[in-house]
Amino acid sequence: MASEKLDDLTSEDTTSETSEAENSAEAEETQATEEEKPELSLEVSIDTPSACVRHVTVTISRDDIDRYYENAFSEMMPTATVPGFRVGRAPRKLVEHRYRKEVGDKIKGSLLVDSLEQISEKHELTAISEPEIDLEAIEVPDEGPMTYEFDIEVRPEFELPEWRGLKIVQPVCDFSDEDIDYQLEQILERHGQLVPFDGEAALGDYVSVNITCIHGTRHVNESEEEIIRIRPTLSFRDAMLDKFDELMAGAKAGDRRIAEVTLTQDAQNEELRGEKIRIQFDILELKKLRLPDLTDDFLEEMGDFESVEELREAIRKDLDRQLQYEQQQKIRQQISARLTESANWELPPEMLKRQSVRELERAVMELRRSGFSEAEIRARENELRQNSAAATAAALKEHFILERIAEEEEIDATDSDYETEISLIAMQSNETVRRVRAQLEKRDLMDVLRNQIVERKVLNLVESEAQFINTPYSLPRRMVEAIDLAAGGGGVATEIQENAEEKGKEEE
Repeated sequence: MASEKLDDLTSEDTTSETSEAENSAEAEETQATEEEKPELSLEVSIDTPSACVRHVTVTISRDDIDRYYENAFSEMMPTATVPGFRVGRAPRKLVEHRYRKEVGDKIKGSLLVDSLEQISEKHELTAISEPEIDLEAIEVPDEGPMTYEFDIEVRPEFELPEWRGLKIVQPVCDFSDEDIDYQLEQILERHGQLVPFDGEAALGDYVSVNITCIHGTRHVNESEEEIIRIRPTLSFRDAMLDKFDELMAGAKAGDRRIAEVTLTQDAQNEELRGEKIRIQFDILELKKLRLPDLTDDFLEEMGDFESVEELREAIRKDLDRQLQYEQQQKIRQQISARLTESANWELPPEMLKRQSVRELERAVMELRRSGFSEAEIRARENELRQNSAAATAAALKEHFILERIAEEEEIDATDSDYETEISLIAMQSNETVRRVRAQLEKRDLMDVLRNQIVERKVLNLVESEAQFINTPYSLPRRMVEAIDLAAGGGGVATEIQENAEEKGKEEE
């Protein structure tokens, strides 16, 4: 969400068959005309309803309106058509009377565009969205000045906090053979085979279940034949079910287990936020995971590894990359907390709602770049959804401050930065660079990528000026199983879910 100046409201596509020389001459003439164009006599009143919103009232003088009418009719006269007169020969008063409304609509657009450009140049409105202007409600009056108003979201004004010399705690780790064993097991599990069994469910087993989500007596959502691994916590899109392993302990096919969750304040179903939902699990089948053997064929399939030792070394490098992500996140959290501790600005609810999807997209993109599995990404994705309002508010405040530092330090994203980021995402997702770039452009995520690059550069600068204190880091064990189901129902799929479904269809 890069800060940007007010954009033109209208644009016109024009074609020309003139020669290159004629085009050049015309461009020079246009430039000279623009340079000579007199400034509008504007009265601009800017109110501040909140830290991130400006209400702007603009008054354009009658002299300016008459001047625009005069210029428009002068341009029209040579081609004006009026019954009873040859083209371009009608009296001006008749032309003005016949085409008054048409010309009025034309100069309304010109007055709006020119006045907005002038406001942008003379007033420091660092816009973060397009101005909200009701074009139909604006009229060019027959007499007197023309007045219009609009709201625009802007970056809040604030004093930049001191960002040099921060004391930062940094997690560090030299991964052990036990860590490599655990991670290797996680990889093997992704390639394992689920095998049905008769018996009782236990931690680490899988259950095939029908899920019914109930509020009072009403069924609000359901899912059939959902396969879930039994872990201590089960994460829904809008709730967490703790002690899921205890709930399922000893379960058999045909059993029914019931639990209760409380929806978060960011649940998709706004009517049920904070409400308790009864979750009914009808157990269809129990399964265990059979891990593949580390054969030569399997090693080749995993990435042309010639030995188990080579695979383990690759795992170590992958863990180092994930540690770097954890370090970046911990460092970022501390930097963000220090920089935003005095950022008590009120953020508009609509801005938070609109940006929550963007923040989720950014977080998922960063996780993919860092090599996390889809199951790990899904768990973190659910966690972000369950706290989307607070997470988005914190991310926006951090973004505003980092953007200010970037401007003062003249930091921006380069073409090579984009190439590096897209290549990393492609490598981690086993996609081609061309496909990843096409997906980002199609989903209008290049600005998200740009913000990610710039913010990382600023954070690197802040880190280079910081004092670090090392603290031990332990490789986290998977404690959460995530499913893509909203316990409270309601809402619509996010862009991420829709695009994941679209990608699945393409692969089919």
